[in-house]
Amino acid sequence: MSTLWSGIPVGVQHGLMFALLISPTVVLAFVMMRGHRPLPLSLALLRSNLWTSFGFMLLIAVSIAIGVGLIAQERSFRVGTAQAAEKFDLIIGAPGSETSLLFATVFLQPTPVGLLDGTTFDEIAGHERTDMAAPIGLGDSFEGSTVVGTTAELISHLGGLSAGRLWTAELEAIAGADAPVTIGDRLEPAHGHGEAADEDLHEGLFYEVVGQMARTNSPWDRAIIVPIEAVWSTHGLANGHAPERGDQLGPPFDAAFFPGTSAVVVVADSLSGTYQMHSDFTGDTRTMAILPGAVLGYLYRVIGDARSVATGLVWTSLALVAFAVLGGLAILSRYFIRHLAVLRAIGAPLRFVSATIWFFATLILGGGVLLGCLGSFAAVFVIGAIVSQRSGINLPAQFGWTEAHLLAGFLSLAVLFAAVIATRLAHSANPITLRS
Repeated sequence: MSTLWSGIPVGVQHGLMFALLISPTVVLAFVMMRGHRPLPLSLALLRSNLWTSFGFMLLIAVSIAIGVGLIAQERSFRVGTAQAAEKFDLIIGAPGSETSLLFATVFLQPTPVGLLDGTTFDEIAGHERTDMAAPIGLGDSFEGSTVVGTTAELISHLGGLSAGRLWTAELEAIAGADAPVTIGDRLEPAHGHGEAADEDLHEGLFYEVVGQMARTNSPWDRAIIVPIEAVWSTHGLANGHAPERGDQLGPPFDAAFFPGTSAVVVVADSLSGTYQMHSDFTGDTRTMAILPGAVLGYLYRVIGDARSVATGLVWTSLALVAFAVLGGLAILSRYFIRHLAVLRAIGAPLRFVSATIWFFATLILGGGVLLGCLGSFAAVFVIGAIVSQRSGINLPAQFGWTEAHLLAGFLSLAVLFAAVIATRLAHSANPITLRS
């Protein structure tokens, strides 16, 4: 059976699971309402208790918005970070924290990392499987955007330019798609990032923006990219080339005049070449090679463990809310029990009364689920926009089968208990109640 199930396409599996979870609601609707039309009376009950009913809907909606939004936001984080790291197959840096190297290089976070010297860079660039080795120089910023020193090859690898041209001099810059500068602007960088940035260290030094990068959907969209020679020169270091080639930009570099690089972004000649280089530069006392996808996979596993706990808490929260709402509806129904008893007295079948109460509860539950879906989508969209603005990581607002399964399971469980409560209340609405 498991072999048969695994042979079904994943999308079909999710669809079948959703159908299975929602089927109790469909079956109950058929059983409870077959041969009867409780809708007009249920709507009348809803109108007569409008604000109380809306309060119950809102309680359900808030619980769903928080729970479903949390799960959807976690998925958005996975998609956004994976997309940001897509172009970075292999990164080589000084020994230390793999996560720090990933954050510093791919996500351009101000994370301290060691430096690789010129001899080590030559070994990486000269490796038989290397197609591109781009050094990364960090340390400066402008209006919150990171100033990144690198080579023109890396810009081409990340997608090239959408406007303007590549630099031809040290003090020319390329703006990311969302950088706070545009072609023709001149900018004076600050040393460091955030509140600790020194605005005066590079006073009088200006970069001129001559091009704009194509969108990468990564933190590099907010970066300002300059020749790595400029990063070295502005900090009083050699510019990576011998004096007779002092005006050269990009490789080859001279190891004797190479001040150091925070990391090297490597493109190998093939997938096997990537893994070979990862092996060759891992375990060396001078280098540490990381596969960004593998490091993110580890982070995802950690997040996945937290997600499992969060999902359990979400289910617990939804169950408690459902019981609270249904309990409140049971108490509310006591106020119109005499009306239901009148229906029984004039000949209304017991199942019609049950269906009326059940449909009234289902309208509230369904309305709460619908409002919760809208609320969760709005929350994910707003939170994603805020995080994207602050980090540069594009977090798409999207929902998947996990959320659909959660909502279907919750609704079916809730309407099942509503059917039990409705049946008991219908039996309580005995015509003899009218005498009291």
